Amino acid sequence: MTTCNGQMPSAKDQATKILRELERAEDELVGKAVVLTDGKAGTVESVILDNAHGLRVTIAGHDGAWPVSTIKFRER
Repeated sequence: MTTCNGQMPSAKDQATKILRELERAEDELVGKAVVLTDGKAGTVESVILDNAHGLRVTIAGHDGAWPVSTIKFRER
């Protein structure tokens, strides 16, 4: 990955971008009603960036954290 001037972004720039995207994911997901692919349902309590597994969510009323790819938004 290079910047518009052809140079590699610094570690600080990359970390800032990751944290900005995490904050955006939190804004979009926290408080939303979801259903997990295993049938558990609830409201997203938090979004976690897991070094080993990527973006994960915690669901109110359920222990654990699940990959964001396993949630579906509840249809109204």
